[in-house]
Order: sequence, then structure tokens, then C-alpha cells
Amino acid sequence: MISVDTPEDNKKFAEMHGADYPILSDVTKEIANKYGVLAAAGFARRWTFYIAPDGKILHIDKEVKPGTSGADMVARLGELKIAKRSK
Repeated sequence: MISVDTPEDNKKFAEMHGADYPILSDVTKEIANKYGVLAAAGFARRWTFYIAPDGKILHIDKEVKPGTSGADMVARLGELKIAKRSK
């Protein structure tokens, strides 16, 4: 996950929500701008990019629904035939 928030804000967010994944900070908004997700107001749109191991973008979900985003991602990964990570 990439956010345009500061590392400190991302750490607070991760702790508050029990996130077990890294949240990268893009405070310069360079990455958000390159991916076309930077809104005019300066925040990043909540889009999900599915990127293959070779770096190819397989799909972009531009209608992320916070209440179902986890299940939606699992379903899309299955449709794209992305193998589950081994632990």
C-alpha cells in the first residue's frame, strides 16, 4: 500500500487498524502522480493496481469499496490467476 501521508501518520493508521502489511509513504506525491491517482485536491484516489511479478499492470480497480475491498481483491486475484503467497 502506498499513501501520500507521512510515515508517522501511516504508522498510526497501521496500528489503529492492525495492518500486517507495509504502508509506504509518498509524501512528495511523485509515485501517485506517475500512476495517475493524484486528485486535484492533492490526495491519492483509492485505486488498486494488480501488478505481475514481471512489473506488468494486469488490472486497475478504480471503484474500490472499503467495506468489501479485501474480498474484492481476493476475487480479482483469483480471476487473474495470481498464485497465493506461501508463508
